[in-house]
Amino acid sequence: MNSTNERVERRKHKRFQVDNGALILLGWYYEKVGRIIDISEGGVAFRYMPHGEEQNGSDLAIVLPETNFYLDEVPTTTISDFELADKTPTTSITARRRGVRFMNPTHHQKSQIEFFINNYATSETEPSELTPYSISDEPAKARNGLPS
Repeated sequence: MNSTNERVERRKHKRFQVDNGALILLGWYYEKVGRIIDISEGGVAFRYMPHGEEQNGSDLAIVLPETNFYLDEVPTTTISDFELADKTPTTSITARRRGVRFMNPTHHQKSQIEFFINNYATSETEPSELTPYSISDEPAKARNGLPS
């Protein structure tokens, strides 16, 4: 049995860092915009500024404007979502980090995700200490501000 301080790694796919300004568009009519932190064949983590109603699952788009890369309508479910420690200097809003799992992407979407990783992601990342909780854990839901 694991102690409460020991993190169990549940990822099935290698994650790759993304430092090129790739954007995530998420939610109804893509009202949330964020910057990709890292990506794998199974999901993506991104940083965003919260506003509006939070939703667990919704479609997302990945956009890299300078290359005209655009992947649309990828169904997802939220795995983690929490405040980051640093506040934006010009506002009192605290940025958040969300991790989502791709849910049954089409064959075309899978190949586009692979293309993005192979062409626009950088080095492989180690499991992040910033994502210690899964929303499947009731205490984590309270800490992360997600509905039970």
